[in-house]
Amino acid sequence: MAIDGSNEGWSERDAALIKAARKLAARHMVRDGDGFRLSKHDSADIGAFEDGDHPLIPEAAGGKDGMKQATKDLLADGVRIVSRMQDMLYAQNRWSVLLVFQAMDAAGKDGVIKHVMSGINPQGCEVHSFKAPSAEELDHDFMWRCTRLAPRRGMIGIFNRSYYEEVLVVRVHREYLAKQQLPPELVTDDIWDERFKDMRAWERYMARNGTIVRKFFLNVSRDEQKKRFLERIDDPAKNWKFSSADVAERAHWDEYMDAYGDMIRNTASDNAPWSVVPADNKWYTRLVVAATVIDALASVDPRYPVLDDAGKSRLSAARAELMAE
Repeated sequence: MAIDGSNEGWSERDAALIKAARKLAARHMVRDGDGFRLSKHDSADIGAFEDGDHPLIPEAAGGKDGMKQATKDLLADGVRIVSRMQDMLYAQNRWSVLLVFQAMDAAGKDGVIKHVMSGINPQGCEVHSFKAPSAEELDHDFMWRCTRLAPRRGMIGIFNRSYYEEVLVVRVHREYLAKQQLPPELVTDDIWDERFKDMRAWERYMARNGTIVRKFFLNVSRDEQKKRFLERIDDPAKNWKFSSADVAERAHWDEYMDAYGDMIRNTASDNAPWSVVPADNKWYTRLVVAATVIDALASVDPRYPVLDDAGKSRLSAARAELMAE
């Protein structure tokens, strides 16, 4: 997307912000899973912000408090840009966007969705959270409950968890697979590879039909998860967020990490890349997700529709009629 300040009225600073956002998004994006190793991705990485050395951070920001405020301002700018791009996407009514979020418990999915999408017009955005499947959902193919909720043209769709649970929790807990009542001859050692192929095929199909797919794995460390669980236990206002089942799942941490790594290796692609987002620092997680949403929208250069001569004539006629009242 060529944004030079004149494109749809973007200011020079906004053009610089969009350029920086796309660079930040690229830092954490995986388009080819060949050779991917999750262990090589630092959950505490904060990139160019490590020493406060970032072109969009004022030199006067200095210090932890100054950096914190400066990154808050950056996120606010990012949210504003996402909001405007989404408005263009909605008006243009050609493309749609699907954002898929996967993570371990307490990685911050809900907070990211809340903060990054806070400026979006509710008419142009739908959020779907997928929990344990219902009896009806179990009687359909494993992707049905998600694919039927894919976003319409002009819309941003958000999946808070998704069909990827079928190669994560279902893989770690094989008893869940049994509940799907698949014909026994179809449940072979190849089932996970087969599901990866099905997911890639569906995402390619969506891309060919005008849906921009971006997938996020919020990469939180085991130590940080423990810290957040304790906060939920100790803070009465957060008690509702905690479930004893969350602690039980920690016993399967290594199995989940293996499953996430295999998932990304097998399903990262040009038309549906994964963003492996460091999630130990919430402010950085939100910046990276906002940057990636900007990058996704910028990739198709959304613009407000321009009327042809016949359309302009109809507007002139309508104006004349109104003025004549």
